[in-house]
Amino acid sequence: MGSQIDRLLAENTASCIPEEPSPSVAPSLTYSESADEQDSLDEPHQNEPQRRRRASTRLIAQSPADVQRITGESTTQLIRRCCGGGCCLSLDVKKEGIQYERVEVPDNDAYRSLLLKIDAIPTTLTRICDLPEQTAFLQPLKRPSNPPSPTDSAISLGTERNTNAPVTDTIEKSLRNLGLEDLNTEIQPPSYVQPHPPHHVFPARIHAARELTRPGAEKRTFHFDLDVTNYPDSEGVDFKVGGAIGVSAPNDGSMVDEVLDLLLVPRFLRDKPVLLRTTKGRWPTVWGDDQAREIVTTRRDLLTWCSDIQSYPPTKQLLRVLAKYATDETERKVLLFLCAAEGQGVFCDFRTGPHVTLAQLLHAFPSAKPPLDLLLSVLQPLMPRFYSLSNDPHESFETRDGKQHRLIEIAVTVHETHDWRTGSRTGVGSGFFQRQALKFIEAQEKGEKNPDFYIPMFKGLMANPLAKQFVSDGPMLLIGAGVGIAPFRGFVQRRLKTANCANKVWVLQGVRDSLVDELYSGEWGVHEDEVKRVVQSRRGEGRYVQEEVKNQADLVWYIINAVDGRVFVCGSTKGMGEGVEKALVEVAMEKGNLEHDEAQKFWDLKKEAGQYIAETW
Repeated sequence: MGSQIDRLLAENTASCIPEEPSPSVAPSLTYSESADEQDSLDEPHQNEPQRRRRASTRLIAQSPADVQRITGESTTQLIRRCCGGGCCLSLDVKKEGIQYERVEVPDNDAYRSLLLKIDAIPTTLTRICDLPEQTAFLQPLKRPSNPPSPTDSAISLGTERNTNAPVTDTIEKSLRNLGLEDLNTEIQPPSYVQPHPPHHVFPARIHAARELTRPGAEKRTFHFDLDVTNYPDSEGVDFKVGGAIGVSAPNDGSMVDEVLDLLLVPRFLRDKPVLLRTTKGRWPTVWGDDQAREIVTTRRDLLTWCSDIQSYPPTKQLLRVLAKYATDETERKVLLFLCAAEGQGVFCDFRTGPHVTLAQLLHAFPSAKPPLDLLLSVLQPLMPRFYSLSNDPHESFETRDGKQHRLIEIAVTVHETHDWRTGSRTGVGSGFFQRQALKFIEAQEKGEKNPDFYIPMFKGLMANPLAKQFVSDGPMLLIGAGVGIAPFRGFVQRRLKTANCANKVWVLQGVRDSLVDELYSGEWGVHEDEVKRVVQSRRGEGRYVQEEVKNQADLVWYIINAVDGRVFVCGSTKGMGEGVEKALVEVAMEKGNLEHDEAQKFWDLKKEAGQYIAETW
């Protein structure tokens, strides 16, 4: 790999790569000589310091091969996932000879919020998607009033029977096994929601919580110290710098109750044990085997921990279930139209618009009251969220109540989307973290010393690639924006404690306004001002972090060509991620005298060699 890069740079770069200096003379975070030679994109800064972010015009998909590369699916798979029946291939064109009828659409705010553009519906609909197969069934647990006699061979509750034990004892033992497990599902999911063997969810107590951003920030970010002192040691893996944890965040309890209310599920049944029987699939587990299951649980637990009721756009299978049970004729016509070939165009607009919650759909079509178990058969599973550690977990301990507690730290930015009723709503994961943080902070303000709140987490399977690569003594440049900067904090804290790594780490942090949304200011360790430059996009000069990358061309070029030098990028793909990649290519073109394609190949080879690592989302 190294020889390929050497041949690529050849004569053009030999004089541009400085030998690795001693710590005292390493490049500092200052503008390079070419900082003033910016292209025309920088000119508006003088007159427009508060300009809006430029939209990306990069075309990322031009062929089916591009689609498969980006999504991991073929176009056929993508179509089926989108509409549930492959009918995106049909054209939504009004044909001659077909009769249409005007319908009085549902008259309620929830329906109007769906923005469905329906003026007339064909009297005859074709290619309506089939009613989906029901794979989940809820059955009451009933204890037989009269135990069967020993001669009744039609009853079998076990795989084998001990012929020396009375049949009544066997039945009683089996019935005892068909009970709820002794687990507090208010702070952690039922054990059958095991993310992946051997990972079980552990309720980590919140040791501390605080808001990192200040009033006026566009997005709120919270910091958490989680107590993992008693995390099970049987899994054989430990937390690491730059690693991640998985969090099984539940649906908001108020939203769960709202759905159960809309489905007319009696309150006395919601927490009553019930037998869940599935015929196939992984649900209600996360990554379990595809198999039939019988589980004793509750309706509330299933809707709280197992099914996503707000993150996914509606599918035709879901709409078809609502149509089946809609007693209002107009609602049923609209729902069937969305499931038919004739309504394909309207459905695509509906599906690609703002995501709607299950409760919003049930409010929009109030006569539709499908059985809960049929609804659970078509909802998407509730998946865990992953969050990078923002500290060095090997160094974070605190003594409390005479005992030493091990802590891990994470930062979570609250994601908000439009909501038809309240104006905005939070995501499943970030909303849960915000609710827990606000309750914790409120309890502390009321005088509670150790508020009792938990985060259901497990050691992450999806470790940040930074954790795998951050093991050398070579120089490093860490580029991030927003909460993407969080995993860098642990790296820098550890690096600044290591003599061999002194003056060999630099951070470019992009923020909107450092007065309200600069994360972890003053918490990076000694010499923070020397290793970190904060770039503000909505204050002062109004620059983005990708523009600072070009200003730091000398530093970037020195690091990437130094022995074991590495460049890390972490943050959002759109805007920051794409912009930084473009800036890095331009640095290679300028400093290495390379053509665009050669510069792109240069960074591709560095990525293959593990010297350029980008973790974007």
